[in-house]
Formats: sequence, structure tokens, C-alpha cells
Amino acid sequence: MTPSKLALLWPRDTPKWHALTPQDYRLHRVFEAMAALGIQAEPAIYADDVADQVREQLLRCSGVLVWVDPLFAGQNRVVLDALLRDVASKGVWVSAHPDVILKMGVKEVLYRTRHLGWGTDTHLYRNAAAFREEFPQRLRVAGARVLKQNRGNGGEGVWKVELASEPARGGETVRVLHAPRGSVPQDIQLGDFMTRCETYFANDGCIVDQPFQARLPDGMIRCYMGADKVVGFGHQLIKALMPPPPEGPYSEAAQPGPRIMHPASARAFQALRTKMESEWTPHMMQLLGIDTDSLPIIWDADFLYGPRDAAGQDTYVLCEINVSSVFPFPEQAPLEIARLAMTRLQSKDGARRLS
Repeated sequence: MTPSKLALLWPRDTPKWHALTPQDYRLHRVFEAMAALGIQAEPAIYADDVADQVREQLLRCSGVLVWVDPLFAGQNRVVLDALLRDVASKGVWVSAHPDVILKMGVKEVLYRTRHLGWGTDTHLYRNAAAFREEFPQRLRVAGARVLKQNRGNGGEGVWKVELASEPARGGETVRVLHAPRGSVPQDIQLGDFMTRCETYFANDGCIVDQPFQARLPDGMIRCYMGADKVVGFGHQLIKALMPPPPEGPYSEAAQPGPRIMHPASARAFQALRTKMESEWTPHMMQLLGIDTDSLPIIWDADFLYGPRDAAGQDTYVLCEINVSSVFPFPEQAPLEIARLAMTRLQSKDGARRLS
């Protein structure tokens, strides 16, 4: 295995991928940062039908950085995760390792860390029976809720649920709104909706239940992390889980605003940065059993604004942690990714020489 040789892996998303040049890669700035530090980086284009070839490629590398969503191109990560575990067992450094993703990159982390300062009134349903028994009463008492399947991306399996203002005869009616773009509110019998959600319990899945945040129109803050340090922020006025305007769900007014990137030093987010670096991330690591060297090279925590505190200051509610495929990211991030990768590779190469 060649020291300091690193693969950057992402899914095959074009039939012309063989003809791509480094400048065509969406991660081209990461390649440039790697080259500036003397790291030999190469692309590893993944699909399940070329898994064996990718495995052989990764075994010739010291490490691999992975950008693959839980659901991609009609596939899931079952084959890929098995491949990554296999090469990791043979000495290849993998970030993010699938076992780390299962700890912090799934919606269940919202429940497990609910007692941290970023938490809220969060509940977990591990099976359909518990869901049917507990959720209806919680909805009646607590008001609008947001349900999230454990693994997914693009808003799939994320629903706003509230009681309809005029229940229909013959059963309790709820108004539901799916998070993906183009979704519109739908009135449906609560029992029928819960039946629809039962697919989320397949393959040891679960559903996380949180209150709907009234300050959603104020936008979402994405806090980008390089291991345990903030490397930047992104603020975006999102439209997911908000009813579309009269012009329709595909109108310009229904589209999310641009994500405005900010450096880690941005004054507006220093309170959040301090919380993330000195309190919330260390406590999460302790709770989940993740050491610093196992943290993903690049990950992000998505926050919504919670109720202002007694002093009128913003509070923040965690709505998701993204680990599998964080992109785009602030312009400062590629160099931090490269620096962290070099440190991890040097540590691994040094440990191998001593063994």
C-alpha cells in the first residue's frame, strides 16, 4: 500500500464519467487542496455493479473519503458499506466509516442526544405497534409534529403532521406535508397515514418524532464540522414542510433560497460555534462512544431556530446530522479536509510502521 495515496469516492452519476477530467469533478477543490499538501488523491467512481473493481482500487490506497448518500441512483448503501467495512478491516482508513454513520448520521441520534442543549421534545418509535399506541395521543396533546425515518436524504420520509381543523366523519383526520420539493398538503385518515409509515420500520428502521418548529421561516443554519472543529456555516431560507404559495409547489416563490456560506469566524454564529466545539460535540462523542480520530473528516449539523430565551437570545434545535455526503461546503473547508486527511494518514502510516 502506497503511503499518502487517498481515494475520493462518490457515486457514478453520469454515463460519461470515463471522460471526466479533474476540473469536471464536483470535488475538484478538494483534489487541489490534497495536491497542495503532497497527497496523491484519485477518484473512485462507485456503483454496485463495479463494487469488486472499486474494492481492488481502495486496497491499493492508504485511505478513502466517501461522498455517497444513503439513497442514490435507485440504490442504497448496503453493498458499499460492506465493501468499506472490508477494506477498513484490511488497514485502509475510511471516512466516514459505516459504523460511525450508524451512530451519528441517522435520525436516531436526535433521540439519543435529546438531553443535550440542542435537543427538544423528541421521541422514538421502534416498531409499528409503539407508533400506533403512542403517536396519536402525542399529536392531540402537543400539536404539530415532524416525523422522520431513520435513514434517508432529500426529505424522503420526513413529514409534518397536524390535526385537521375539520375532522371528517368516521375517523380522525390529519393534514400531512412531505418534505421533498413539490409536495402539497394532504388530508388523510390518521390510521391510513400511520399504515403508510410502516415501511420505515423495515430493516431495523425506526421513526423519530419531534415538535414542529414555529421559526422554520427564519431559515436553517448548517454548521460544517472538520472532525471536532467548526469550518464554516451555511444559512438558507428553506421551504420544506411549509405549504406552497398560491402560485403552486413548483413556482419560483416555492423554491428555497440560496445557501449563503460563511466562514467559521462569522460573528452572527459565534454563540453556536462555541456550543458546538466546547459542549455539544464533546458530549455527543462521549454519549455515542466516538473518539476524535473516528469522527468524520467532514460532517454537518443542521439547526433550526428554537424559541428565544429569557434574554431574547436565539436558541438552536438540531434537526439532522449529515455524514454520508456533505456537499457543497464553505470555501475554507477543502483545505481543512486535506489537513485532517494528512494527519490521519500520517498517524495510520506511523502506527503501521511500529506494529
